[in-house]
Amino acid sequence: MAIEIHWIRDDQSLAAHCSDWRQLPFVAVDTEFMRVDTFYPKAGLIQIGDGKRAFLIDPLLIGNWQPLADLLEDNGVVKVLHACSEDLEVLLRLTGRLPQPLFDTQLAAGYLNLGFSMGYSRLVQEVLGIDLPKGETRSDWLQRPLSDTQVSYAAEDAVHLAELFIAVRPRLSDDKYAWVLEDGAELVAQLRRDVEPEGLYRDVKLAWKLAPQQLAVLRELCAWREREARQRDVPRNRILKEHSLWPMAKSQPSNLAALARIDEMHPRTIRQDGEFLVQLIKRAASLPPEQWPPVLPEPLPIEASGILKQLRAVGQAEGERLGIAPELMLRKKTLEALLKSGYPNGPYQLPDSLRGWRRERMGQALLNSLAGAGETR
Repeated sequence: MAIEIHWIRDDQSLAAHCSDWRQLPFVAVDTEFMRVDTFYPKAGLIQIGDGKRAFLIDPLLIGNWQPLADLLEDNGVVKVLHACSEDLEVLLRLTGRLPQPLFDTQLAAGYLNLGFSMGYSRLVQEVLGIDLPKGETRSDWLQRPLSDTQVSYAAEDAVHLAELFIAVRPRLSDDKYAWVLEDGAELVAQLRRDVEPEGLYRDVKLAWKLAPQQLAVLRELCAWREREARQRDVPRNRILKEHSLWPMAKSQPSNLAALARIDEMHPRTIRQDGEFLVQLIKRAASLPPEQWPPVLPEPLPIEASGILKQLRAVGQAEGERLGIAPELMLRKKTLEALLKSGYPNGPYQLPDSLRGWRRERMGQALLNSLAGAGETR
């Protein structure tokens, strides 16, 4: 059956359609973008599905995104997306807003125990019985005109995404539907939290092995790299390779020759930013001790793996009881944060990352499990 496609190529048309969409209970939202040599994704197409038709918004021709921003933040209209982390970045970049309430069909599949982290084509096949053609994911979505194949692919995505919502919503209990929306709100909150550049050093591999003075250097290097990547709109590794950060903080090269000997140091970086980096390292290294970050906690020892497995079992048991994909229950990072809060002898504290229904249903069971582990050691 041919899909009814409507193009939106000017501000007036976008405003009129957004006004119409705000009268609906839900809209499906999808994006096509390019992200090859840039920090930020470049939007090539925005698709909206209303359950019957596909609307294709050409972002290269739109100047005023306020109507779409207002739609995204309209609490009366559920926004349906699939595996939406990159879509959220595209929408935030274009409109300055993020969708709420957000229903992610990939999450919904997990809550229905259809599978964890299911791809879009597989979910469409599983729920709707439709075999989608091979994707156009490698297409140039910034080219104009778009090919007929691209247009068809984009329109199908919008229509079938809406159909997925219509099909899976009745299969979710009210509790599970609320939990999908809760997880959607958390995805949005994570993007809004957007870690400050000065906090990124904590994520560098082996950063816990560095002394506080070396961590001060690492902190400044990571913050500079992040800001420059955003400002120049290039990938972080084009500014400074990930694997160069730790040895720079450790050895603190004081001239260009020493800098050039750092692992994976690109000659282009030496040419463009070498002198600046040497000075940055010198300044960060000479900060007074009261401005040094504290030592980072060591990773959990290998002996803790058994307790982590025990904690995962709490989530798996609850997942089985509720008919939810076990991988959706408790994140590894959350369990590690819980264990680190008091390892090895306690007391333990539930981490902030354990929120909402998961905290209510499993928080006490996790603490009880740790108390039991302490008794058996």
